[in-house]
Amino acid sequence: MAANAIDQTRRMLSLVTYLRERPGARVADVARAFGVTEAELISDLDVLPLCGTSFRGGDLLDIDTDGERIWWHNPDDVAAPLRLAADEATALLVAARAVATLPGLRESDREALVRATSKLEAAAGETAAAGDRLSVTFESEGGVFAEVDRAISERRRLWVRYYSPARDELTEREVDPIRLFALGHTYMEAWCYRSEARRTFRLDRVAEIRILDEAAAPPELELRDLSEGLVQPSADDPEVVVVVGPGGRWVAEYYPHDSAEELPEGGLRITLRTPDPASLKRLALRLGRDGHIVAPQDLADSARKAARAALEAYEQN
Repeated sequence: MAANAIDQTRRMLSLVTYLRERPGARVADVARAFGVTEAELISDLDVLPLCGTSFRGGDLLDIDTDGERIWWHNPDDVAAPLRLAADEATALLVAARAVATLPGLRESDREALVRATSKLEAAAGETAAAGDRLSVTFESEGGVFAEVDRAISERRRLWVRYYSPARDELTEREVDPIRLFALGHTYMEAWCYRSEARRTFRLDRVAEIRILDEAAAPPELELRDLSEGLVQPSADDPEVVVVVGPGGRWVAEYYPHDSAEELPEGGLRITLRTPDPASLKRLALRLGRDGHIVAPQDLADSARKAARAALEAYEQN
């Protein structure tokens, strides 16, 4: 899917130059010149009027078609040399650096983008320094899905870098994928060699993925019935209750839980189970004023003690 988007972007950039030199060009001729169907060309033309030389919405391309010919009504208005404001230059630099990291880019396109970015940095001067403090991470679930799906069909092992919210860390793992399924989010069920057990991975938490040469050979496992939901805690797992304010509602999004009860003023009372309650002390530290553990009592006391120790260490520095 990334490659298709990149191809379309490249085609539309060339299309602008092509149409400027050929006023009233015929749809059939343009489609033939670019090797696309007329329907694909019309789809591109529907996007072009949303593009222009200003991030603030001015100077958009006034291009339309009657189905037979294509008309560009303001080519001269957008032909003036582009002058970027500081915020525009920063936004463009951040976006360019982020796009250069996309896996779907051809190497020649990546090199061209890097060269263009370098020229923009030189022209922007001190403004470019602000962009160094910003970064963009693309939502990559679609690409991860494609890799997992391919690994399952080819029975290949996967290497992944995975974000574990319970520990607030990235871990590297080799897994044998078993299946994909969706319950609100999309998940991969796999045999994890790090844990030596079956684990479930949420695709939007996969930071990096690579298909390995090794054949996948997960142990024979009975597939779990997920009709009652993904979280099916063991009766032996301790129950933990966390109360959060509006700023801590993200916990219900990132942590599997049994229930999330609405509280006054936008808070939540979240009940979850975990075989390792101590791992949630890090969560309490991350929440700060936005929430706290209320049960079990020994975990709540331990979390408060860890928070006081962290605060004392901070004040000493």
